[in-house]
Amino acid sequence: MKIIAYLYSDPLLESPPEQDLWGAEVDQVYQDLGGRQQLQQLLTDCQTQAADYLLIQRLEELGDSVEEVNNRLSQIEAMGMIVIATEQPYTSCQLTDASATEIRANLFKLIQEIYNSQRSRLIRQGHARNRIKALPPPGKPPYGYRRGKERFIIDRSTAPVVKDFFEQFLLYGSLRRAVRYLEKKYSKKISVSTGRRWLTNPVYRGNLGYHNGEVISDTHIPILNREEAAQIDRLLRRNRRLPPRTASAPRSLAGLVVCRECQSSLSVVSVTKYSKDKEYLYLRPLSCPKLPKCRAIAYGKILEQTIQSICQELPRAVALMHAPSLDGIKQSLSSQIANRQEILTELKSLTSRGVLDSETADLRAYKLRTEISQLQEQQAALPPVNLQALAQTVSIYQFWSDLSESERRFYFREFIRQIEITRQEQEWQLQLVFIF
Repeated sequence: MKIIAYLYSDPLLESPPEQDLWGAEVDQVYQDLGGRQQLQQLLTDCQTQAADYLLIQRLEELGDSVEEVNNRLSQIEAMGMIVIATEQPYTSCQLTDASATEIRANLFKLIQEIYNSQRSRLIRQGHARNRIKALPPPGKPPYGYRRGKERFIIDRSTAPVVKDFFEQFLLYGSLRRAVRYLEKKYSKKISVSTGRRWLTNPVYRGNLGYHNGEVISDTHIPILNREEAAQIDRLLRRNRRLPPRTASAPRSLAGLVVCRECQSSLSVVSVTKYSKDKEYLYLRPLSCPKLPKCRAIAYGKILEQTIQSICQELPRAVALMHAPSLDGIKQSLSSQIANRQEILTELKSLTSRGVLDSETADLRAYKLRTEISQLQEQQAALPPVNLQALAQTVSIYQFWSDLSESERRFYFREFIRQIEITRQEQEWQLQLVFIF
């Protein structure tokens, strides 16, 4: 008994399956990528020595239309082979007329499924070809852009609104505040979820993102430059660590201070005396399990102790990191990006000399562009300055005294994960937990 198998995959849509998925009992595997040369070879080989069984995953792998599938299926069965579709309810055989009638009836039920699958594949192939050529995906362009002939073009009437939204987020680090700002200044109402999509949308950064998660860089004029995009990503990562609604709190310690024993967060509360304008700030535990509950602590004392601890502990913590030099990492990533860009330029000469056909060159160029985008994303995720240089700067007490509360909030959250308070009767101690 001889068993053969046939595999078909389109490199534009999917990765080729492994030939050993059929197991050891298969005598020979024919596999096509894009074309169907191996299928023709299978038919030629079976004319001289037919097999007993042909294994395929789905019937539509035999052709690009229902007619092609039916013709090749009839040709294979006429050679006496039994066709088994492992992912569909179809198995052909050479038995009685009644059995043949039943199998043809089962095939008739699969015709609509095959037709829908082929139609979907044609649509996805068209989208994939556009993706290989770095053309915009189908659908309405993001707010701030309009669709040009081959790329997105900045809409000069709406792009300033988007730019102002990004600047507000970079200034205050609050998504909700930026959303309210748009409504107040431009009467442009968007939801918070829409604003979050704007912040992460690759189109605003001059890139194209596709449904498969791959991104191609530098396809059109950006609204956000690389430095601003990297800062937005850092702000979003930082805000995810904080309790809700503390991202834009007016006080720099909001969302950072917790009780070390019960892990209860301490919120900032303000107290004013009757008929007096002076305001007193305290940090009070939200859900202290003790009875009586722990008393509030003066905000100014915690702030002063936090600054002193940063000046003393941050340089030591950075010195103990033993992390590789950021300059070395950035240089390595830049070298890899330059190497791939050099290969991109060589593809044109290889195509002109006939070494590569245009389809293969386009596919290789697409893969190189996606790799470049991934490397650029890794590069953008690195800190913008050397951590040791930053530690030397922020360890100077005068540096903190010259900052506003919003500026202190920015620097605190750049490298502090948590501020833990340990109480000892009437006294308390403070311990910093750094991000790194």
